[in-house]
Amino acid sequence: MSEQLKIQTLTAEDREEFLSLSRDFYRSDAVLHEIDESCHIHAFDEMMRSGEYLLGYLLKCDGKTAGYAVLNKMFMREVGGTVVWIEELYITPPFQGKGLGSAFFAWLEQNVPAVRYRLEAEPDNVRAMALYRRLGYEVLPYVQMIKDVL
Repeated sequence: MSEQLKIQTLTAEDREEFLSLSRDFYRSDAVLHEIDESCHIHAFDEMMRSGEYLLGYLLKCDGKTAGYAVLNKMFMREVGGTVVWIEELYITPPFQGKGLGSAFFAWLEQNVPAVRYRLEAEPDNVRAMALYRRLGYEVLPYVQMIKDVL
């Protein structure tokens, strides 16, 4: 990968860019269902309010936006610590297949500590499933992926 991944926390100034990316994500082959845009508006507003449990990031390469990620952190008694749920990870088509997904997960495990990371993928999203398996995640029912990091 020639591009260098930079990960930036979403700020209030990123609102329109985030909403545009989220619209592209839900129109892509990665998603089988539609979602009302108001969900992303509310998610963005919540990320700006709390910044502790619902986290948003822009992925940048060579000064261009390459995608975004939305994470949800929660404490779960049954696993004995913080679980980070990767709710959405979208890499735009020009940057797909260049190792950015792997680079994001390496960054995530170093910078957003958890005892477990959980993901979700659509059943026919072969590219996401292959990436998650390559990174050591295990397929669970409902196509959730899970990896304990202890």
